[in-house]
This record gives sequence, structure tokens and C-alpha cells, in this order.
Amino acid sequence: MKERLQKYMAKCGVASRRKCEEIILQGRVKVNDKVVNELGCKVDGESDKITVDNKGIKPEGNKVYIALNKPEGYVSTVKDEKGRKTIIDLVQVKERVYPIGRLDYDTSGLILLTNDGEIYNKIIHPREEKKKTYIAVIKGIPLKEDIEKFRNGVDIDGYITAPAVFQVLRSSKECVEVKIIIHEGKNRQIRRMCEAIGHPVLTLKRIQIGTIKLGNLSKGKWRFLTEEEINYLKTL
Repeated sequence: MKERLQKYMAKCGVASRRKCEEIILQGRVKVNDKVVNELGCKVDGESDKITVDNKGIKPEGNKVYIALNKPEGYVSTVKDEKGRKTIIDLVQVKERVYPIGRLDYDTSGLILLTNDGEIYNKIIHPREEKKKTYIAVIKGIPLKEDIEKFRNGVDIDGYITAPAVFQVLRSSKECVEVKIIIHEGKNRQIRRMCEAIGHPVLTLKRIQIGTIKLGNLSKGKWRFLTEEEINYLKTL
């Protein structure tokens, strides 16, 4: 049965489907010894010979699903052109895994990794947006109107954010620790939202994606997802 080339590549653990599209456009993929550099090609994994960078690919036999507590100071990519440490340096498995989504360089917390291209796309492009929960320490003491503004949506460079949860957990004279729940994924969204209400983020940690929780996983440590968690991802 034929399927789109980028879908087959993702199934083989090459990269996410979107990244596979980039690899195709770069002319790095051959089907039956002919370069394919346009999208739309369909292949039969049983009968077609498919190579990436002149290396044959085949579907990953063992699918792995990982939760990592990303420390600050790591980038959420497989490789970094600036030579910075990546989260792949922290995950020691024989399968070639890649991160689902990103966390900022200065943000810690829960990030998922897998070699399952189908699951990747379910999370990146879910039928329904999933909630992501963060713990942030922000500068200053927000007023009631600041909090309501955050909850109802703020303007970040011309984009009005969706309603969000903003719950004060504890406060001191100079800063406040808050729980924030959003269901969008704009670049540096929480930091930009907090700046928009005049209370920039000092530290930020993601503790939950949908129903998957960070729990007591230490910084820099990882675990395999449970069967229940994997089944949840498959329903997205």
C-alpha cells in the first residue's frame, strides 16, 4: 500500500513529518535510485528502495516514548548549529528519537521524545488543543487587573492569546510563584504574556502536558511513558 514519502520517512524514525518534508526538498532522498526533491511522491515500503543521504531506511521495529525533565541550558533539538548541549545528550537509548515540540533554552521541565512519527503528529497537530501546565516565578506583585488581563488574553506582537489559567501559589516582596495553564504553543508564549502585563518571568518550568505529568522526575533524568500515557497520546 502506497503512502506519502514524508509519512513513510517519519514512520522509519528519520525525523518528524514536517522535518522530513524539508529533507525531501533539500534533495537528500532517493526512491529507487532517483532523487525526489518535490512533495507529493508516494511510496510502497515493501517494494520501493528508499534512501536518505544514501542510507536505506525502514520502519522502526521498536517504538519508544520518553518523558524528560529538561534542565535549563539545553536546546530542544537533535543537533545545534551553535554547538550547545541538546536534550538528546541526556537520553541514552539505541533508537533515534526526536523531541515533540520545544522548550526554551532557559526553561526547564517536561518534554516528550519519540521515534514514532504518527504520535509526533498527533501531539503537534491534535484534533483538540491540549492543556500545558507551567510553574513560573515572575517579577513583582501583579495587580488584580493584571491577572484578569492575563486570564482573558493579551496582545503579543499583534496576536491575542486565548483565555488562560493564572493561579497565584505563593508570593514574597519581590516576586510571585504562579501556576499557568495554556493550550496554545506560540514561541516563548508565557514569557511574552507575562511581559505584556509588566511582570517578566524569572524562572519557568513545565510540569504537565495533557494528562502526562512531570511528577518527581529529577532535572536531566528521563523515563519511558507508561502504557496508559501512550494510549492517551494515541487518542489525540
